[in-house]
This record gives sequence, C-alpha cells and structure tokens, in this order.
Amino acid sequence: MERVHFDQVADEYYALHARNIGYSGEAPEFFAEYKVKDVAAVMADGAHKPLQILDFGAGVGNSLPYWRRYFPKSVIVGADVSSRSLMLAVRRFPGVAALVVFDGERLPFGDGSFDAAFAANVFHHIRSKEHDKHIRDLFRVLRPGGRFFLFEHNPSNPLTVHAVNTCEFDRDAELVPPRLAQRHLQSAGFDHIEIRYRIFFPHFLRGLRPLEKWLTALPLGAQYCAIATRPAAG
Repeated sequence: MERVHFDQVADEYYALHARNIGYSGEAPEFFAEYKVKDVAAVMADGAHKPLQILDFGAGVGNSLPYWRRYFPKSVIVGADVSSRSLMLAVRRFPGVAALVVFDGERLPFGDGSFDAAFAANVFHHIRSKEHDKHIRDLFRVLRPGGRFFLFEHNPSNPLTVHAVNTCEFDRDAELVPPRLAQRHLQSAGFDHIEIRYRIFFPHFLRGLRPLEKWLTALPLGAQYCAIATRPAAG
C-alpha cells in the first residue's frame, strides 16, 4: 500500500474524488453511505448490539458518520497506512472511531478481534501480489462467524473504468475482477461468499434505484460487494 502517495493527496482527496465522480450526479457521501447501509442490511441485528467493526483503509473518514448512524452501539476502528489521511479523518469526525496507523504488512490487532471487517474501494490500490496477504490478515482478526465486506469498482462497467483511468489518485490502480476477489477470499479460508453488483442508475435515474435489489446478480453495476464469512469454530 502506498503510504507516501496517499499522504501527499490526502488534503485534496475529497475534492478530487467529488470531481471524478461528477458524471454520476452524486457526491462522495452517497457512495460512502450506501456501502455502510448495505452492511447494516446484511447484519440486520447489528444496530442493536455493541459490535467491534474494522474499517480497513479508512482514509479521510468518509464512512465514519454512517457507521455511527447505522451502528450506534458499536465500536468502530479505522486502520490506514496514511497518517495524514487519518489526521484529517479525526478533524472531520472527532470521537467517532479509534483510528490506527498500520505498517501495510500486518494489522496491529489480536486474532479474532472483530465481528465485521469492511474495505471500501481499497484493494485496487494494493498491489495484486499482496491481496492474499491482506485478506488472510483480515480473516485472522475476524472472530469465527465474523463477516468481511469487500467493495470494489466493477471492471466490466465502462463508466467506472473511465472514472478510474482519469482519476489522479487512481493512477496506479489495478481493478480487481469480482471472480478474482472471490478466489482470494476462498484461499484465505472464508466461506458463504456472495458477489453483489451495485449502483446501476445515475442520479437522474434515481427513481429506478428501488429496482436494484433485484439486479445484484447482473454484472453491470458500477461497483460490487463481495460478502464472506469466517467459518464458525468447530
């Protein structure tokens, strides 16, 4: 993971991201919220329990207010290699989460520390040869029965590919095909793996978004989510 690069762009990240996704008609908050809302829908009872949730690659904290909204009783821990990004996250959303800088090699948490782990468009910034290492480490820090939610850009969507190719902070990005993500998850030991495609309609067609719950198997969405479970002990 390129700490130096993200330290350099951290102060401009929000503005660059907002400009880059302008074609969608949505602000970064829309994309941040839908992901956390999806997690809440899968973990339907999570809002009423004090869960431990890891936001892997928390960056400047775009997801943090939504963790507090949808999981008000939970402890949120954000980890990132960019200390500058986390400093900005603290300024934007003080007191929402415990934010931890890690070395990009091994997460500084004990085995079985979390009920859920979440990575929002993080893995395309990690060299592909390192994906297995990080996914195995995320498996390690999850409790038996814990879930991992991996959101990524869909390389089969031409508008998504264009957005990535024209984005300054995505200059070294390697998009992750969903089936490759699934293989990494299987190799790490996860089971009950499901791929769900997301975001089919731009803002001007937002009235059609209620239909998306029936389209999750259609590999045309702008993004996808791979949901996986660490097998229960025994």
